[in-house]
Amino acid sequence: MSPSKFRSLRLSDKDLDFLVETVSPGVIDKLKLKQIVKEDEGFRNTFIDDEKVFRRLVNEEEAFLKISPALFFEVLLRKVARDLKGVSYTIEKAGTTKIPVFDTKDVVEFLAKESLLDYLADMLSSFTRIETYAFSIQVGEHIFDKIRVNDLDMLSLIELCETVEDTYRLGFYKRIADICLFIIGIFPDYAEYDHRYPFSGQLRPQFRGKVRMSLEDYEKEGRKFYKLAAEHPSARELDLSEVFWALHEDFQKAKKPLNFIAEHYLRYKRYRFFG
Repeated sequence: MSPSKFRSLRLSDKDLDFLVETVSPGVIDKLKLKQIVKEDEGFRNTFIDDEKVFRRLVNEEEAFLKISPALFFEVLLRKVARDLKGVSYTIEKAGTTKIPVFDTKDVVEFLAKESLLDYLADMLSSFTRIETYAFSIQVGEHIFDKIRVNDLDMLSLIELCETVEDTYRLGFYKRIADICLFIIGIFPDYAEYDHRYPFSGQLRPQFRGKVRMSLEDYEKEGRKFYKLAAEHPSARELDLSEVFWALHEDFQKAKKPLNFIAEHYLRYKRYRFFG
């Protein structure tokens, strides 16, 4: 897989300060060490993998505010990879039933691909702040309709995507697929609660203007839109087709580390991190 297209977006000065202060607080030449961390890929990853970094982020109140969201989630994803090496199965939930799935080796191999791990970190960081946009759409001769949509509103994004020229659709394809992966990865309980009554298991009724989606629906749509993203000419130009194809084909593997983060690291803190 090609080198990550997202790595250059990370390790700001405050990221470097945090890493050096956490891993090597007694070093004398901090500027030199920060430069090495910034320029040496292996050294960089060693610092980020250091257990002291993870412990500080989960134990120190508001520590996550001292680094960029992308680095925060990279630390968590790398911790997932380390933790899964020590277990033989992950847990799938089917209603109230928990089923062991012996797939940890596959998930660890998935995360070992830097392009995919970096993509997931950037994807998660994009949901820490939800943006709202206003668009003008022509609905008749000299008649325009202004609509507002936020970038977590998947159904509105799908409708809007259909109104723009194909040249501009890659960003919509990517975001729609990311929403599906984010929901079933970080908030699967929300999707299940919105789809079924929690105690009876009966399907909730559908209302006009309200579409209820199951976890299977989210996966189906996510795979579909990652495929559309992979096939888009702009993805090839940006050298992202391979990443999108991997997410389309291995959607289940991509959601597992997110489930692990939500269950083990952020279980009662998810709403603090995501807008």
